[in-house]
Amino acid sequence: MSFAIGAVRAIVEMLGLCLIAQGVLHVVAGRAREANFIYQLFALLTRAPRKLVARLLPQGSSGILIGIVSFTALFAIWIGLAVLRKFL
Repeated sequence: MSFAIGAVRAIVEMLGLCLIAQGVLHVVAGRAREANFIYQLFALLTRAPRKLVARLLPQGSSGILIGIVSFTALFAIWIGLAVLRKFL
């Protein structure tokens, strides 16, 4: 059980780091970010959590808000898994 929690926590951690890196590239690359291969890779990896959060937020929410809420949700899940792993 502890291994499964650790594996899920590692995946959540990787997704959170990809969201941070995507945000940094958003700022650094500017409008050219859509042509950047690394940005596209991060967008592909983070598509699922961003779509889930976009469905939960109101329809006209900006992409930046979706990214921030996605990261916050992943961070909360990561902390929750750490606590769960500690007590199981």
